[in-house]
Amino acid sequence: MEPVKVQFGDLRQSQATCHNEAVSGIRKDPTGRYPRLSVELGAIEANVRAISGICAARGIRLTCVVKGAGGLPRVAAAMARGGCSALASSRLAHLRTLREAGVGLPLGLLRIPGPSEIDEAAAVADWSLQSDATALGLVAAAARREGRAHGVVLMLDLGDLREGWFDDGELVAEAVRVERSLTSLSLRGIGTNLGCYGSVMPTADNLGRLVAVARRIEDAIGRTLDVVSGGATSSLPLLLGGGMPEGINELRIGEGALCARDMPLFYRVDVPGVRSNAFTLHAEIIEVRKKPSHPVGERFIDAFGKRLVYEDRGTRTRLLLALGKRDVGSHEYLLPRDPRVHVVGSSSDHLICEADEPCDELRYGSVLEFDLLYGAMLFSSDDSYVELDYE
Repeated sequence: MEPVKVQFGDLRQSQATCHNEAVSGIRKDPTGRYPRLSVELGAIEANVRAISGICAARGIRLTCVVKGAGGLPRVAAAMARGGCSALASSRLAHLRTLREAGVGLPLGLLRIPGPSEIDEAAAVADWSLQSDATALGLVAAAARREGRAHGVVLMLDLGDLREGWFDDGELVAEAVRVERSLTSLSLRGIGTNLGCYGSVMPTADNLGRLVAVARRIEDAIGRTLDVVSGGATSSLPLLLGGGMPEGINELRIGEGALCARDMPLFYRVDVPGVRSNAFTLHAEIIEVRKKPSHPVGERFIDAFGKRLVYEDRGTRTRLLLALGKRDVGSHEYLLPRDPRVHVVGSSSDHLICEADEPCDELRYGSVLEFDLLYGAMLFSSDDSYVELDYE
């Protein structure tokens, strides 16, 4: 499959005009500071190319989600080179940055815009996911003022209990209203989200219901829908196993092409051609000391109001790193590459690890490397405190 050719504007000029480096993802030249996030763009491009090929073989278009990587323009460019058909994020700031950078692919908004976001959504996004009749009316009015059609994908809640109409008939009726009455909107199709909140697995049965509703809408409006969007990375196992229902023609993939760890770790599925080492987080050790593994004294709650349970493993070599929840969301999202190192906890700005002996070379100033799960990528790629470089 030939990759889509996309022209991005001058990122250097975009850097000069962006006032928020954390949102734009365009950082200053490396300074040698830590923590540092390294991004291997070639791996991301190759991952997208592999997934695009798998999808294309089954008549499915790939929309790449840049949200998890902070909407970074270079990451988006790598995804585009890999052959995706569109780019999307739940954050308008990410889409605005990509628009200013000269992205040549359609841009989609993955979260229903609130009233304060309606005008910008109509101006910046080519299409959006929608699940509220009032929001649809407001977006239609904003699109008329903008003088451009705005595409919408109406969401069906198949049980994950996030966004979407829960009643099939109500969704069909709303689709007919959009098609016939909201003329500044273009009804692209319908979609669903599974796994992000309710942990519901995509199956042939629940996605088959999505296809059936799409067919009802097509009968009602007298044309074929462009999009029947069958979910996100969590839908890849069903696709790879040959269970994806006929009629699903789009997937929205982010994590599966970026840090790409959910499939092998949680689903026990290998995606051919996909690597899981595109992102590396580097952090400095700022203290090494022998300490008990169990807190000493009367305990209450931690800084986040939680009552934690600690395991007494005796006296251990404890490593304190200059990195914390502020940067990665949770220490549980980090996987040390040094097999001797074990992450045991974190506070806002400190990561607490233990090291197996012998570990004499681990000292103040040593830099440890970590692989990232989705949550750590989500936080660190959009954090102005974390330095960023590309490989």
